[in-house]
Amino acid sequence: MAGKYVAGGLQPAGSAGLKACGYCLLALCVSAFQPAASFRFQREVAPFPVLDETGRPYAQPFLGGLDVPRPQFVDIDADGDLDLFLQEYSNQLWFFENTGSARVPAYTWRTDRFQDVDIGEWYRFVDLDADGDFDLVGELPFSLIRHYRNVGSRTDPKLQYVGPLKDAEDKDIFIDRQNIPAFVDIDCDNRLDFFVGRVEGTIARYEAERPAGDRFEFIQERFENIEIVGRGTTSGVVSGPFVLETTPEVVPSAFHGANAFAFADFDGDKDFDLFWGDFFEAGMLLIENIGRTCSSPSFQVEPVQLPFAIDTLTSGYNSPAPVDLDGDGDLDVLMGVLGGAFNPISTASDNFYYWERTAAEKLELRTRRFLDGIDLGSEAQLALVDLDADGDLDLVVGTKLDSKAADAGRLVVFLNEGTKAAPRFRLSNTLKLTDAIHLAPAFGDLDADGDPDLLIGTWNQGILFFRNTGSARAPAWTAEPSATIQPARASFATPVLADIDGDMDLDLFAGQASGAILFYRNTGSAKSPRFELVSDRLDDLRPGRRTSPALVDVDGDGRLDLVVGREEPGAAVYRNAGSAASPKFVELKDVTLPLPTMATPVFGDLDGDGRLDLLAGTYSGGIVFLRRRN
Repeated sequence: MAGKYVAGGLQPAGSAGLKACGYCLLALCVSAFQPAASFRFQREVAPFPVLDETGRPYAQPFLGGLDVPRPQFVDIDADGDLDLFLQEYSNQLWFFENTGSARVPAYTWRTDRFQDVDIGEWYRFVDLDADGDFDLVGELPFSLIRHYRNVGSRTDPKLQYVGPLKDAEDKDIFIDRQNIPAFVDIDCDNRLDFFVGRVEGTIARYEAERPAGDRFEFIQERFENIEIVGRGTTSGVVSGPFVLETTPEVVPSAFHGANAFAFADFDGDKDFDLFWGDFFEAGMLLIENIGRTCSSPSFQVEPVQLPFAIDTLTSGYNSPAPVDLDGDGDLDVLMGVLGGAFNPISTASDNFYYWERTAAEKLELRTRRFLDGIDLGSEAQLALVDLDADGDLDLVVGTKLDSKAADAGRLVVFLNEGTKAAPRFRLSNTLKLTDAIHLAPAFGDLDADGDPDLLIGTWNQGILFFRNTGSARAPAWTAEPSATIQPARASFATPVLADIDGDMDLDLFAGQASGAILFYRNTGSAKSPRFELVSDRLDDLRPGRRTSPALVDVDGDGRLDLVVGREEPGAAVYRNAGSAASPKFVELKDVTLPLPTMATPVFGDLDGDGRLDLLAGTYSGGIVFLRRRN
């Protein structure tokens, strides 16, 4: 029969033995949930200590990871220090308040949706109306500019949507949506200039019609004749370096691309220099302003790699954030890596750079991870399991690819060295068990010997089986290729084990790329499981693509319900309206858990209060934590 899988015996779900062993999916161990209407969680970034492999605690362990950080520093609350805004996902503006000082900043996460504004693919805070507080602009799909006016105050901002940003002819201003623009009064005439990078490598300039005006007059298409060009070889492989073209001639092998730039005074001569990050540029370019006065800027010089940081090469498309971060009177440089023409795996974890200016001609790289949280690359898949039989839950994270070797996915093990009520996790091991990628672990005792065996979903190799040939206290997993489950036409399999029908054995569910959820019923016995495919689209559920299921009793009726992470933000919730022998899942349309795109949820009581908390792996390779609040 299609999808059949035969392995050894298993520990019955829901039995006293399974509850005692502590390595089952936590939805199987705790069934006391309140009705769905009160199914509420609160996100926390640092709920308990998590240590890296060196024993150093992460400052913000459950930030959720970063793949494409777009940072900007502004004093949004006028308290004299720089706060941080960051975009990682479309339409989401993260806010970190500086809870330190101007000289010694400390950034505390406050929200992923600052004032619930929509910003599309980019944003910029700027005082458009010159009233002393920050307004906001962002992308208005597709390729227009959204304008929010600050109708609050300097200390208490309130952003109100005005409409599309207009030019002097009252027409909507167009900007390529993958380019991040800049606002600055480049010529010191008290009229704000607006610079738009083109994918051709040029810069268009607009200027406010009047001081404090919010309509912009088009000035020129090729500001200072700047053209950032990536040179290529005859084979078409980008080889650099990138140059400034001051004539319209372009070599046949030239490359242009998406760009992000900013203006700041890098050399201390009291005018604005240009920082440029390009899709085809592995470093950060600096174009010096050599004008004699602020009112007469000139950029007629060759661009150079960012001085004192010329050895920094990334995957490209670097978003600059030059700012005096530590309030010592000189310009520091921060940079988010969005990923361009070069290997994106190399910067899937290390992508938020900070250089401190320590002398007039010296930048010192302080970190490649300015926001210090768990980040294992991209597409983290989670499992909670007691790996050392000490009675508390440990955490296992499956990864897409190892960010250093880039050869296969890994399982990263965080052992809980704390207690049931006060967890303290430490990164203790990184396991390469297979050459597959996009690893999604699921644990259960599949041979009734009292220790957790392992299923691993993969991108294109099905669901792999690994028998625990060690013990409950010291597991060791050995591949059994003959037991692989190979769903037809499925990819990105995300398995989960649960006794859905109450017959004292573990059944199998699996999400996949198409969004359909596979259901395999265990028609064997506790000692000889047999997984048979019942449905390749469970109950015709359609939560969206890239599904990742979890099973938990949402409404407290003793039956396992279904929570599904998916490609779009927010996990879908389905109530089990069937019976123990014949489950039937129906969508709860008024309940959506606030999880990021392609989240991989798991549930477990991590603080010993008898209520299941929620962990979820993210598309950005990190983890978010939501504490149950009722």
